[in-house]
Amino acid sequence: MNKFLRFITVAGFMLFAANVAAGPMLGYVDVNRILREAPQAVESAKKLQKEFSPRTDELTRLKKQITDQEASGSAKAQDLDGLRLEFERKQRELQEDISIRKNEELTALQDRINKAVTAVADSEGYDLVVYSGLAYGSKRVDLTDKVIKAMGKPAP
Repeated sequence: MNKFLRFITVAGFMLFAANVAAGPMLGYVDVNRILREAPQAVESAKKLQKEFSPRTDELTRLKKQITDQEASGSAKAQDLDGLRLEFERKQRELQEDISIRKNEELTALQDRINKAVTAVADSEGYDLVVYSGLAYGSKRVDLTDKVIKAMGKPAP
């Protein structure tokens, strides 16, 4: 019985020491790469392009109209000034709208990234996952590919 208690005590210490020696599992994620490569990021960029291309085309036509009228000298100065002001106003509105939509898309994408990071970390037992901005990170602890893959799966 005494040998058995010693054995259990030694085994318990060995298990405890093994857990302490292993330390926490750490990993990192390259968010910039995810924003470039994840299918959702690519899809979001295409969606924004499609959404704003009619207004961009309209601005291009308006700019050409201004340039043509300046070159031909057929327009009155007042008309040209009005066209320029309209162009600048529409350009400013477009830039503001694009900025707002990009922020909305980015917020939704960041939420999806966070959920994917959490899913990967939970399923693989990571204690800490940081976003890159690291001086160095080994490929062994780079979870970026796994997160991109997890983003392709439907949300639980």
